[in-house]
Amino acid sequence: MERTRLRLRVAPGSRRPGIAGRHGDGWKVRVAQPPEGGRANEAVVALLAETLTLPRGAVRIVSGHAGRDKTVAVEGMGSAEADRLLGERSSIG
Repeated sequence: MERTRLRLRVAPGSRRPGIAGRHGDGWKVRVAQPPEGGRANEAVVALLAETLTLPRGAVRIVSGHAGRDKTVAVEGMGSAEADRLLGERSSIG
């Protein structure tokens, strides 16, 4: 099974949720939910799963739970395919 890890910069509390585009060697992601109580983390997982058309269980945050910079593990997809889909569905893509 293919798997990859994605580096994210998360902007919680955004009025325009979605994949914002590249951020260094990772991706900038906007979510509407605030960071309190892990709500922004849940929103990040849901957004990535929907964007990559994977079940929510295939996406999990492996580091950066309390910060804006996160590493996310994605099961069932390689890095090239994940980057392609994120690029196609980004607001600048």
